[in-house]
Amino acid sequence: MFAILKKEIQSFFTSPIGYLVIAIFLLTNGLFLWVFKSEFNVLDYGFADLSSFFFLAPWILLFLIPAVCMRSFSDEKKQGTLELLLTKPISHTNIVLGKYLGAFVLILIALLPTLLYVYTVYQLGNPIGNLDTGSTIGSYFGLLFLIAAYTSIGIFASIITDNQIVAFITAIAISFFFYYGFDAIADFATSTFVEQLGMNYHFKSIGRGVIDTRDVLYFVSVTIFFLALTIVKVGNKNIVKKEWITLSILLFGLFVVNIFSNSMYKRFDLTSDKRYTLSEASKQLVRDVNSPIIIDVFLEGDGFPSEFRRLKTETQQLLEEFSNTNKNINFGFINPIADEANRNINIQQLSERGLTPMQLNVQESGRTTQEVIFPWALASYNDQTVKISLLKNNIGASTEEKVANSIQHLEYAFADGFNKLINPKSKKVAVLKGNGQLDNRYIADFVKTIGQYYLTAPFTLDSVASNPKKTLNDLKNYDLIVSAKPTEAFTEQEKYVLDQYAMNGGKSLWLVDKVTMDKDSLYNESGVSFATVRDLNLTDFFFKYGVRINPVLVNDMYSAPIALAIGEGSEAQFQPVQWQYSPLASGNSNHPIGNNLNLVKFDFANQIDTLKNSVSKTVLLKSSPLSKLVGVPKEISLESITQEPDRSTYNNGNQNLAVLLEGEFTSVYNNRVKPFELTDDKSTSVSTKMIVIADGDVIKNEIRRSGPLELGFDAWTGRMYGNKEFLLNSINYLLDDDGLINIRSKEIAVAFMDSEKISAEKSKWQIVNIALPLILLALFGFAFNFIRKKKYAA
Repeated sequence: MFAILKKEIQSFFTSPIGYLVIAIFLLTNGLFLWVFKSEFNVLDYGFADLSSFFFLAPWILLFLIPAVCMRSFSDEKKQGTLELLLTKPISHTNIVLGKYLGAFVLILIALLPTLLYVYTVYQLGNPIGNLDTGSTIGSYFGLLFLIAAYTSIGIFASIITDNQIVAFITAIAISFFFYYGFDAIADFATSTFVEQLGMNYHFKSIGRGVIDTRDVLYFVSVTIFFLALTIVKVGNKNIVKKEWITLSILLFGLFVVNIFSNSMYKRFDLTSDKRYTLSEASKQLVRDVNSPIIIDVFLEGDGFPSEFRRLKTETQQLLEEFSNTNKNINFGFINPIADEANRNINIQQLSERGLTPMQLNVQESGRTTQEVIFPWALASYNDQTVKISLLKNNIGASTEEKVANSIQHLEYAFADGFNKLINPKSKKVAVLKGNGQLDNRYIADFVKTIGQYYLTAPFTLDSVASNPKKTLNDLKNYDLIVSAKPTEAFTEQEKYVLDQYAMNGGKSLWLVDKVTMDKDSLYNESGVSFATVRDLNLTDFFFKYGVRINPVLVNDMYSAPIALAIGEGSEAQFQPVQWQYSPLASGNSNHPIGNNLNLVKFDFANQIDTLKNSVSKTVLLKSSPLSKLVGVPKEISLESITQEPDRSTYNNGNQNLAVLLEGEFTSVYNNRVKPFELTDDKSTSVSTKMIVIADGDVIKNEIRRSGPLELGFDAWTGRMYGNKEFLLNSINYLLDDDGLINIRSKEIAVAFMDSEKISAEKSKWQIVNIALPLILLALFGFAFNFIRKKKYAA
């Protein structure tokens, strides 16, 4: 067998055809990946990976491998040397394996120069080395399995004819059918089973760096079957009945083993961030779904920039993982504006459903045109439909950063959407009233948003004065309370009810202003108002739990603008002007509430101190390092906007604006006289959670004539802040028992290439990846033939 293997390699490299075949393979790869303007161009792609190569390679190998294999047996048959070979004391199996391994090794030799591609992407990464090595190694493994299957088909095609051209065309036809033909049939028949019979289905998974024993077994099965066909065919013009039976049994056995492997398999995600492995919470969510979930993804179209092509690919691969977990999850990609006749109607209809389009600049034939894209999906289940946003549009982020954030957010976005559809509302949220909290119209969008997940109702503490025990018992029926910007002091009886609610495990979200001040009070003729201390009688309440809200205002250089009328009379125009009393807070990236969060806008925020006790404390939101604290009482004037702020005074560093408390709380009234008697008074709580935010305006939506605007949307600047997402994350975290919110902590590292380095060194790397492989091939050929001639001359 090894003698035949050696002979195959020597005969291939003694012929100029062999070098020509490999040279064409390397040149084709090089031109498509590094020169031609196309979606495969690695330098234009912008991402530090070789997904373009692993997508393109199966199609190029479709021609390379038949070219290498076509002469294996057909040339022997044509020259009459096959009969001579069969008389040697070597089995048919060893003959076939020798030929097969010889061709396989030749393909590997042709593949070796492509390691230069890996080196190039490694060097062009931002920073250098920003390449997922595990994913790349896994993808090469996938390519090896595909090569093994292609080669077995090529060897089989060579044994059935003595004409090399016929063998070449036959191998291409069979390989093409196995790689793409089953996909075409599956699309026509809408059959997943048929799709799984094709190589493309299995290579898509293994080619991205996920080694699945089902995929490996499939390629091994295809390889074994075609090698068995070749072994039977060696020396026989016609396959006899007994051999047909043997082959049928083999085929049936391989089929059964592959079917059985679907219930017992191992899966190894070699990517560094395990991006193609669903979180356990996601799997648990969809595992028992017994009705179809239909997902329409509108991220489809021609000429997308590489960032959005990547977002589409990641979306498709994520949905494939969901579908693999439960076959009832079906998805498809739709281009809603493909039909020019109905383009405007479709855009209008989708916009009315809340699917806001996005404008993209598309480069085509040297021209820049604007295209509309809908980065949304609709998921339907049992006559219910939810919209799922695929794009995280963070303020100030570049297109690359937006797509990177979006990819990281994808699993949570879909899991959250599925959760709305699958799980009926069971948990109850009480929105506290009676202490001057925000009017309903100012929290309308917040209540509407959480209403998609939970049962909500207003709850007043007015009855505490007459029947505190009943009020407490009624409050215990709720899983969470929300107090949105109270302005009237709480009585001791009300505090005791709230305290005992927490002692019994109730969760709470507090949005509290310790200073009386808001923007509306500035819109008067003088443009002046006074900030004073607001006493809500909650100081000891929060102090006992472990936080203190201080009666100071956080003034931040990194802030949101305020809209002011600039000019006189009819010439006056509203313009956004930076307003240091509106800090923009960034989220805690180490916590699921704040991870991958847009900036949260505050107005006249206060500062929070954390105090030492047994309760765990996590700061969720902070101001920027360029912050200062302003004491009250304080005159606040709009005229201060016209004065350049003294940057040197902004030296107080980051200030805590929102804090999460978790653990077992000690009662505020422990070892104190109780406002009223309770038979089941508790001095220590069961494990519970509380979030304290030092600004009530975080939950407040703007009002226009048409009604409440979306929470976090600034009508003057058109910006969308992260207020709604932050509050929704907070509510979900406080009430999340199955850990779905923790999916937000999953880090997906999207590796980018250094665009400046590419621009400066583009020609260099094009030469390296096109010319150098050909030079190496030429040097190998020269050395091989020199050594061979010297050997035989001796």
